[in-house]
Amino acid sequence: MHNLGFALAGAWKVLLASVLLGAGLPILFALGVRALAYGAGGDAEPGVPGPPPRRIGTVTGYLLFGIVVLGVLLGIAYIVAGGFGKTLSFQHFHPAIVDK
Repeated sequence: MHNLGFALAGAWKVLLASVLLGAGLPILFALGVRALAYGAGGDAEPGVPGPPPRRIGTVTGYLLFGIVVLGVLLGIAYIVAGGFGKTLSFQHFHPAIVDK
């Protein structure tokens, strides 16, 4: 029974990582695109006045894109560190590659 509990604990970690990275980053990217569209304002058709540009949408869009890029870079760093027999640690808030 102890081995089953250990396996389920590992399965929860995999499920959490897959939801965060598998669905979370694409959702943040889609929200960033939506925020940029909101920030751009503009006309849908020529001759029909549209909403003015909104700075908050542009700033929010770029912030969300930055979070997505950071997530991708951390994922690459984790894979590369594992290839060298090391791991990625967040012990001091910022990521660092340390020995396993």
